[in-house]
Amino acid sequence: MSAIYILWLRELKRYIRSKAQIVASLGQPLLYLLALGFGLGPVFQRAGNGSYLQFVAPGVVGMTILFSSVFSGIAMLWDRQFGFLKETLVAPVPRIEIMLGRTLGGATVAVIQGSLILVVSLLAGFRPAHLLQLPLAFVFMMLIAIVFAALGTSFGSIVQDMQGFQLIMNFMVLPIFFLSGALFPLTNLPTAMAVITRLDPLTYGVDALRGALIGSTHFGFAWDLGALCLLAAAFLSLGAYLFSRIEL
Repeated sequence: MSAIYILWLRELKRYIRSKAQIVASLGQPLLYLLALGFGLGPVFQRAGNGSYLQFVAPGVVGMTILFSSVFSGIAMLWDRQFGFLKETLVAPVPRIEIMLGRTLGGATVAVIQGSLILVVSLLAGFRPAHLLQLPLAFVFMMLIAIVFAALGTSFGSIVQDMQGFQLIMNFMVLPIFFLSGALFPLTNLPTAMAVITRLDPLTYGVDALRGALIGSTHFGFAWDLGALCLLAAAFLSLGAYLFSRIEL
Protein backbone atom coordinates (compact mmCIF):
# COMPACT_ATOMS: atom_id res chain seq x y z
CA MET A 1 0.00 0.00 0.00
CA SER A 2 1.36 3.43 -0.92
CA ALA A 3 2.90 5.48 1.88
CA ILE A 4 1.01 8.53 0.56
CA TYR A 5 -2.33 6.77 1.03
CA ILE A 6 -1.40 5.42 4.48
CA LEU A 7 -0.36 8.82 5.83
CA TRP A 8 -3.35 10.52 4.18
CA LEU A 9 -5.66 8.01 5.88
CA ARG A 10 -3.87 8.48 9.20
CA GLU A 11 -4.44 12.25 9.15
CA LEU A 12 -8.09 11.71 8.28
CA LYS A 13 -8.63 9.18 11.08
CA ARG A 14 -6.91 11.46 13.59
CA TYR A 15 -9.31 14.26 12.68
CA ILE A 16 -12.43 12.07 12.81
CA ARG A 17 -11.46 10.73 16.26
CA SER A 18 -10.97 14.26 17.62
CA LYS A 19 -14.57 15.39 18.07
CA ALA A 20 -13.40 18.35 20.16
CA GLN A 21 -11.29 19.58 17.23
CA ILE A 22 -14.29 19.38 14.90
CA VAL A 23 -16.42 21.49 17.25
CA ALA A 24 -13.66 23.97 18.13
CA SER A 25 -12.72 24.49 14.49
CA LEU A 26 -16.21 25.83 13.77
CA GLY A 27 -16.17 28.50 16.49
CA GLN A 28 -14.15 31.30 14.88
CA PRO A 29 -15.62 30.92 11.36
CA LEU A 30 -19.13 30.97 12.82
CA LEU A 31 -18.30 34.17 14.70
CA TYR A 32 -17.15 35.89 11.51
CA LEU A 33 -20.04 34.50 9.48
CA LEU A 34 -22.85 35.39 11.86
CA ALA A 35 -21.50 38.51 13.58
CA LEU A 36 -20.20 40.15 10.41
CA GLY A 37 -22.67 38.63 7.98
CA PHE A 38 -25.68 39.93 9.87
CA GLY A 39 -24.04 42.81 11.77
CA LEU A 40 -22.62 44.58 8.72
CA GLY A 41 -25.37 43.45 6.39
CA PRO A 42 -27.47 46.64 6.59
CA VAL A 43 -24.41 48.87 6.04
CA PHE A 44 -23.25 46.81 3.07
CA GLN A 45 -26.73 46.82 1.56
CA ARG A 46 -27.15 50.60 1.96
CA ALA A 47 -23.87 51.03 0.09
CA GLY A 48 -25.54 49.34 -2.87
CA ASN A 49 -23.52 46.11 -2.73
CA GLY A 50 -26.35 43.69 -1.97
CA SER A 51 -26.30 41.05 0.77
CA TYR A 52 -23.13 41.00 2.87
CA LEU A 53 -23.84 37.41 3.91
CA GLN A 54 -23.68 36.40 0.25
CA PHE A 55 -20.41 38.29 -0.10
CA VAL A 56 -18.66 37.17 3.09
CA ALA A 57 -19.64 33.47 3.16
CA PRO A 58 -17.08 32.39 0.49
CA GLY A 59 -14.44 34.40 2.35
CA VAL A 60 -15.23 32.65 5.63
CA VAL A 61 -15.04 29.26 3.89
CA GLY A 62 -11.62 30.27 2.55
CA MET A 63 -10.57 31.40 6.04
CA THR A 64 -11.60 28.05 7.53
CA ILE A 65 -9.53 26.17 4.98
CA LEU A 66 -6.56 28.52 5.51
CA PHE A 67 -6.44 28.09 9.28
CA SER A 68 -7.04 24.34 9.24
CA SER A 69 -4.52 23.54 6.50
CA VAL A 70 -1.72 25.77 7.81
CA PHE A 71 -2.03 24.51 11.36
CA SER A 72 -1.93 20.90 10.16
CA GLY A 73 1.83 21.46 10.39
CA ILE A 74 1.45 21.38 14.19
CA ALA A 75 0.83 17.64 13.93
CA MET A 76 4.38 17.25 12.66
CA LEU A 77 5.71 18.86 15.83
CA TRP A 78 3.67 16.45 17.95
CA ASP A 79 4.99 13.53 15.92
CA ARG A 80 8.54 14.87 16.31
CA GLN A 81 8.10 15.21 20.08
CA PHE A 82 6.68 11.71 20.60
CA GLY A 83 8.99 9.93 18.17
CA PHE A 84 6.49 8.97 15.48
CA LEU A 85 8.17 11.21 12.93
CA LYS A 86 11.51 9.49 13.49
CA GLU A 87 9.91 6.08 13.00
CA THR A 88 8.34 7.33 9.78
CA LEU A 89 11.55 8.83 8.42
CA VAL A 90 13.64 5.68 8.99
CA ALA A 91 11.14 3.58 7.03
CA PRO A 92 12.28 2.51 3.54
CA VAL A 93 9.99 5.03 1.91
CA PRO A 94 11.00 8.14 -0.09
CA ARG A 95 10.56 11.26 2.00
CA ILE A 96 8.66 12.92 -0.80
CA GLU A 97 5.90 10.32 -0.36
CA ILE A 98 5.79 10.95 3.38
CA MET A 99 5.56 14.68 2.83
CA LEU A 100 2.84 14.33 0.19
CA GLY A 101 0.80 11.96 2.35
CA ARG A 102 0.87 14.32 5.33
CA THR A 103 0.15 17.37 3.20
CA LEU A 104 -2.76 15.79 1.34
CA GLY A 105 -4.16 14.49 4.62
CA GLY A 106 -4.07 17.98 6.14
CA ALA A 107 -5.61 19.41 2.97
CA THR A 108 -8.45 16.88 3.03
CA VAL A 109 -9.24 17.73 6.65
CA ALA A 110 -9.27 21.43 5.76
CA VAL A 111 -11.71 20.82 2.89
CA ILE A 112 -14.00 18.87 5.24
CA GLN A 113 -14.02 21.77 7.70
CA GLY A 114 -14.63 24.25 4.89
CA SER A 115 -17.54 22.11 3.70
CA LEU A 116 -19.05 22.15 7.20
CA ILE A 117 -18.90 25.95 7.23
CA LEU A 118 -20.49 26.03 3.77
CA VAL A 119 -23.37 23.91 5.09
CA VAL A 120 -23.77 26.26 8.08
CA SER A 121 -23.77 29.20 5.66
CA LEU A 122 -26.61 27.59 3.72
CA LEU A 123 -28.57 27.20 6.95
CA ALA A 124 -27.89 30.86 7.79
CA GLY A 125 -29.37 32.02 4.48
CA PHE A 126 -26.51 31.92 1.99
CA ARG A 127 -27.61 30.81 -1.47
CA PRO A 128 -25.20 29.81 -4.28
CA ALA A 129 -25.92 31.51 -7.59
CA HIS A 130 -25.49 28.31 -9.63
CA LEU A 131 -25.79 24.88 -8.03
CA LEU A 132 -24.06 23.30 -11.03
CA GLN A 133 -20.88 25.20 -10.12
CA LEU A 134 -20.64 23.68 -6.62
CA PRO A 135 -18.21 20.97 -7.87
CA LEU A 136 -16.01 23.78 -9.21
CA ALA A 137 -16.09 25.40 -5.79
CA PHE A 138 -14.81 22.17 -4.22
CA VAL A 139 -11.96 22.07 -6.76
CA PHE A 140 -10.88 25.54 -5.66
CA MET A 141 -11.31 24.58 -2.00
CA MET A 142 -8.93 21.66 -2.51
CA LEU A 143 -6.39 23.88 -4.27
CA ILE A 144 -6.48 26.40 -1.42
CA ALA A 145 -6.04 23.59 1.08
CA ILE A 146 -3.06 22.10 -0.78
CA VAL A 147 -1.35 25.51 -1.04
CA PHE A 148 -1.54 26.24 2.68
CA ALA A 149 -1.10 22.66 3.91
CA ALA A 150 2.19 22.61 1.97
CA LEU A 151 3.10 25.95 3.59
CA GLY A 152 2.31 24.49 7.02
CA THR A 153 4.44 21.43 6.25
CA SER A 154 7.30 23.71 5.20
CA PHE A 155 7.29 25.56 8.50
CA GLY A 156 6.70 22.37 10.46
CA SER A 157 9.89 20.99 8.88
CA ILE A 158 12.14 23.79 10.12
CA VAL A 159 10.57 24.87 13.43
CA GLN A 160 11.57 22.77 16.43
CA ASP A 161 9.09 23.81 19.14
CA MET A 162 5.34 24.40 19.33
CA GLN A 163 5.56 27.97 20.59
CA GLY A 164 7.82 29.04 17.74
CA PHE A 165 5.50 27.50 15.18
CA GLN A 166 2.42 29.20 16.63
CA LEU A 167 4.15 32.60 16.72
CA ILE A 168 5.24 32.31 13.09
CA MET A 169 1.88 31.09 11.92
CA ASN A 170 -0.10 33.76 13.78
CA PHE A 171 2.23 36.41 12.40
CA MET A 172 1.54 35.15 8.87
CA VAL A 173 -1.96 33.68 8.90
CA LEU A 174 -3.90 36.68 10.21
CA PRO A 175 -2.44 39.13 7.65
CA ILE A 176 -3.00 36.57 4.88
CA PHE A 177 -6.65 36.35 5.87
CA PHE A 178 -7.40 40.02 6.46
CA LEU A 179 -5.59 41.18 3.30
CA SER A 180 -7.19 38.59 1.01
CA GLY A 181 -10.41 40.47 0.34
CA ALA A 182 -12.38 37.90 2.31
CA LEU A 183 -14.12 40.68 4.25
CA PHE A 184 -14.06 43.56 1.76
CA PRO A 185 -14.39 44.05 -2.02
CA LEU A 186 -11.21 44.33 -4.08
CA THR A 187 -12.53 47.15 -6.26
CA ASN A 188 -11.47 50.79 -5.81
CA LEU A 189 -8.69 50.01 -3.33
CA PRO A 190 -5.73 52.38 -2.85
CA THR A 191 -2.78 51.46 -5.05
CA ALA A 192 -0.62 50.15 -2.20
CA MET A 193 -3.49 48.04 -0.85
CA ALA A 194 -4.29 46.68 -4.30
CA VAL A 195 -0.66 45.57 -4.74
CA ILE A 196 -0.61 43.88 -1.33
CA THR A 197 -3.82 41.97 -2.00
CA ARG A 198 -2.42 40.71 -5.31
CA LEU A 199 0.62 39.33 -3.44
CA ASP A 200 -1.61 37.46 -0.99
CA PRO A 201 -2.04 33.78 -2.00
CA LEU A 202 -5.48 33.53 -0.38
CA THR A 203 -6.79 36.42 -2.51
CA TYR A 204 -7.00 34.17 -5.56
CA GLY A 205 -8.64 31.37 -3.62
CA VAL A 206 -11.34 33.60 -2.15
CA ASP A 207 -11.93 35.27 -5.52
CA ALA A 208 -12.31 31.86 -7.18
CA LEU A 209 -14.76 30.70 -4.50
CA ARG A 210 -16.84 33.84 -4.97
CA GLY A 211 -16.90 33.24 -8.69
CA ALA A 212 -18.03 29.63 -8.25
CA LEU A 213 -20.53 30.31 -5.46
CA ILE A 214 -22.06 33.72 -6.22
CA GLY A 215 -20.94 34.34 -9.82
CA SER A 216 -18.75 37.34 -8.98
CA THR A 217 -15.00 37.23 -9.64
CA HIS A 218 -12.48 40.08 -9.67
CA PHE A 219 -9.61 38.44 -11.57
CA GLY A 220 -11.42 35.74 -13.56
CA PHE A 221 -11.40 31.95 -13.24
CA ALA A 222 -8.40 31.45 -15.53
CA TRP A 223 -6.20 33.83 -13.56
CA ASP A 224 -7.30 32.41 -10.19
CA LEU A 225 -6.78 28.81 -11.32
CA GLY A 226 -3.35 29.56 -12.78
CA ALA A 227 -2.22 31.41 -9.66
CA LEU A 228 -3.42 28.65 -7.31
CA CYS A 229 -1.79 25.88 -9.37
CA LEU A 230 1.48 27.81 -9.53
CA LEU A 231 1.42 28.47 -5.77
CA ALA A 232 0.59 24.83 -5.04
CA ALA A 233 3.54 23.64 -7.13
CA ALA A 234 5.88 26.19 -5.51
CA PHE A 235 4.87 25.41 -1.91
CA LEU A 236 4.87 21.65 -2.49
CA SER A 237 8.39 21.90 -3.92
CA LEU A 238 9.50 24.03 -0.97
CA GLY A 239 7.87 21.64 1.49
CA ALA A 240 9.47 18.61 -0.14
CA TYR A 241 12.91 20.26 -0.04
CA LEU A 242 12.66 21.31 3.62
CA PHE A 243 11.15 17.98 4.67
CA SER A 244 13.99 16.10 2.99
CA ARG A 245 16.48 18.05 5.13
CA ILE A 246 14.96 17.09 8.49
CA GLU A 247 17.63 15.54 10.67
CA LEU A 248 16.78 12.57 12.86
